[in-house]
Amino acid sequence: MSANSVQAKPDHRWLVLVVVSIAQLMVVLDATVVNIALPSAQADLGFDNSQRQWVVTAYALAFGSLLLLGGRIGDIAGRKRTFLIALVAFALASALGGAAPSFAVLVLARALQGVAGAMLAPAALGTLVTTFTNPSDRGKAFGVFGTVAVGGGAIGLILGGILTQYLNWRWCMYVNVVFALAAIVGAVMYMSESKPPMRPRIDVRGTVLAGLGLFSLVFGFSQAETDGWASIVTIVSLIVGVVLLAVFVAVEQRVDHALLPLRVVSNRSRAMAFAAVGIAGLAMFGLFLFLTYYLQLVMGFSPVTSGLAFLPMIGCIIISSNTSNIVTLPRFGPRIVITVGMLLGSSGLFYLSLITAHSSYVGGVLPALIMMGLAMGMVMAPSMNTATAGVAPQDSGVAAALVSTMQQVGGSIGTAVLSTIAASVTSSYASSHAPVAGFNAVAATHGYATVFMTSGIFFLGGSILAGSLFPSKSRLAQMRESAPAHPSAQPAPQAVEV
Repeated sequence: MSANSVQAKPDHRWLVLVVVSIAQLMVVLDATVVNIALPSAQADLGFDNSQRQWVVTAYALAFGSLLLLGGRIGDIAGRKRTFLIALVAFALASALGGAAPSFAVLVLARALQGVAGAMLAPAALGTLVTTFTNPSDRGKAFGVFGTVAVGGGAIGLILGGILTQYLNWRWCMYVNVVFALAAIVGAVMYMSESKPPMRPRIDVRGTVLAGLGLFSLVFGFSQAETDGWASIVTIVSLIVGVVLLAVFVAVEQRVDHALLPLRVVSNRSRAMAFAAVGIAGLAMFGLFLFLTYYLQLVMGFSPVTSGLAFLPMIGCIIISSNTSNIVTLPRFGPRIVITVGMLLGSSGLFYLSLITAHSSYVGGVLPALIMMGLAMGMVMAPSMNTATAGVAPQDSGVAAALVSTMQQVGGSIGTAVLSTIAASVTSSYASSHAPVAGFNAVAATHGYATVFMTSGIFFLGGSILAGSLFPSKSRLAQMRESAPAHPSAQPAPQAVEV
């Protein structure tokens, strides 16, 4: 059996794709499903507005800061074992959150979900990387997985609205137990284990530096959203985060069994793919957050209706993710596909920046959602595919973790920066105009429109970087064929039936 494959049952690889997609959906939608439930949870548990952010931040901090460690644990301990342990932990944490009698218990449950998610997400993508090695099958698999990775946030908005409106906010937590149980059954039945022949040591210094650095960075951006960029806590956290990550990179150049082998990011194409995931994460989180605000607060949509409003975008993501990976990426290469996707995304965001307080959904929002759905499918799935292509089997977990890290950090940066811009523009408009009927909606819409314009500029910049730094299709093939095996690479994991 090939050392590059974790599957002992080749006929089950598509069922493995279903299993890891369920797990990925659970992790991604959990970042948004709780947002809609927050007002109901706050009324039930009686916590203050100033505390509300911690229900979201606790998950983001644990998830973002532990992703690299979670990816390496999967490489060392075996992905199936890590996958199952993480699923059980996520289910238990979700059950705890659903039954939470107090704010403190809810925040603790969210943090535990983040810890479990940090092991689960890299194990899911890492399994996909080593299971699908045939280029044709790999394109199909990443098309499906990319759809889940991008569309899961929108599905979370829909599911959160339905559960909160028709059942109870607690079901936004309990629903994860259902997803986890389904994935556990599938993993036990269809997944096979991969174990390294020798157990490598964990890079303790790298783990501490990366964990604390990512924690400080995500925490700093979270504080910027609530306390402002001039806050001493925000400034110190961001500086400490950058310094620790810089030290982490220096340390990783000198240690054996590095937490993040720099060979994973030294390839120009792969490094640009990681950057593209971060830029897409920034735009995606900003779109979901502020368009939800606009639909509910300005257009008066209910939580369920506002979630359903994203359905056209999800449909376009499904079409675009699969078409991009199966048809256009093999034919044209990542430079053309991802560059065109970012240009289309910037066009959709620029169109959305034209909204007013009186815009209609069909004329003002729907065209942008269609463009963004097609764009995100063209950017996210091919970027994930490119970022993990050609990675040594023993590094596939940490490469997958870096993909999730870039998406998470991009989302954190986007939420903080765009929230600050929205608040500043709204406040400036309110102070320079006389109040009239519907004034609050008009002022808020100016803030949202500026946010969408800013996101469009980020995407436009990303298209320039992608067009400049991604190698051509032929050059990319030459680079991969001529790349020598890294001398420090560990032996590839052997497939072991369990």
